[in-house]
Amino acid sequence: MGCCTGRCTLIFLCTLQLLAALERQVFDFLGYQWAPILANFLHIIIVILGLFGTIQYRPRYIVVYAIWTAIWVTWNIFIICFYLEVGGLSKDSELLTFNISRHQSWWSENGPGCVRKEASMSGIKGLDNHSYISVIGCALEYRYIEVMHSSFQILIALVGFVYACYVVSVFTEEEDSFDFIGGFDPFPLYHVNEKPTNLLFKQTYLLISPTGFSGMEGVNK
Repeated sequence: MGCCTGRCTLIFLCTLQLLAALERQVFDFLGYQWAPILANFLHIIIVILGLFGTIQYRPRYIVVYAIWTAIWVTWNIFIICFYLEVGGLSKDSELLTFNISRHQSWWSENGPGCVRKEASMSGIKGLDNHSYISVIGCALEYRYIEVMHSSFQILIALVGFVYACYVVSVFTEEEDSFDFIGGFDPFPLYHVNEKPTNLLFKQTYLLISPTGFSGMEGVNK
């Protein structure tokens, strides 16, 4: 398979997915989003596996990658529903942090144009040495940034799934055609090696047999 084929395209898509997942993992770490962190980590491993399978002509690895892309699309649809508060979900819940902390997306305080302000809460009993953080002036709400991230992941995953199925079919056809011409058949080698052995056996038999000796006596006479 030459360049500019389905295989090369799938290599490019896997590389793009890997870079996008690493970028997303960094910002999820900054926001302490533990559920997305685990999902991104597993996604990175499977994409590397798919990339290896594409480069090394391993269809089984690509099949695993194709199955994972379907799961990955489902996960990102859930993330979109979470931030858009679809189906009773709330973006202010602690679902993505496993209820360990009240952290939100890193983009909620560091989005484009956002100004972060802290107000002291020392005047309120029980909240001394605490501060109230307010964010104003954001050009784009953080939930829309997360939705765009997930939408981009879905787009790449869908295209990757299509090309993964195509590459697997091509690899399978090539293996079948190679099998058909005897590429993996050990018998041709056996037959090639069999002829010299048979000739040697026949020569030895003629020399040892009585007819063989009589023939040689006739030659000596």
